[in-house]
Amino acid sequence: MKRHVLFELLLTFMKIGLFTFGGGYAMIPMIEGICVEEKKWITSDEMLNITVIAESTPGPIAINCATFVGYQQAGFAGALAATLGIVLPSFAVIYAISLCLDNFLEIIVIANAFRGIKAAVGLLIIDAAIKMIRKMKKKRLSSVIIAASCGAMLLINLLDWKISSISLMLAAAAAGLAALALTSRPVQKGGETS
Repeated sequence: MKRHVLFELLLTFMKIGLFTFGGGYAMIPMIEGICVEEKKWITSDEMLNITVIAESTPGPIAINCATFVGYQQAGFAGALAATLGIVLPSFAVIYAISLCLDNFLEIIVIANAFRGIKAAVGLLIIDAAIKMIRKMKKKRLSSVIIAASCGAMLLINLLDWKISSISLMLAAAAAGLAALALTSRPVQKGGETS
């Protein structure tokens, strides 16, 4: 039974790795479609949490997501199978290209195909963001953090400030922790807080 699960994880993530272009964010909708809706390996809430954790930890987001899903299904062996599955197709394609063609992107047909893929990838990332926002629990703090982060990213890009997106993530985490600390303070007699 475990071998069947490992093989299924390997093949599923190989399919995701082979047919998704544009990196981690572009893979999230496909990972969600297969792992949440088709295979029912994880729930929508778990996918949202996995995405947040994968973004907050070192490494590519799609690989982190695959590793987490694999671990949840079959422990360490599942994590290894899912990670290999998502990495092997890209590695094989890039390796083959490096062996066969020195000036791969100088071929007009290939260059034009990649221009089209770039546009589609942007839309896939926007689609993933909209789906994640829709599935979030609607709380005032979450809405304020989303609006502030979007505004900050817009300003950073328009004014060409050298501020890392990691700084924004840390600020959002600090805001969430501060809100938790303020709302979870124990109340003493007489309404005073300790």
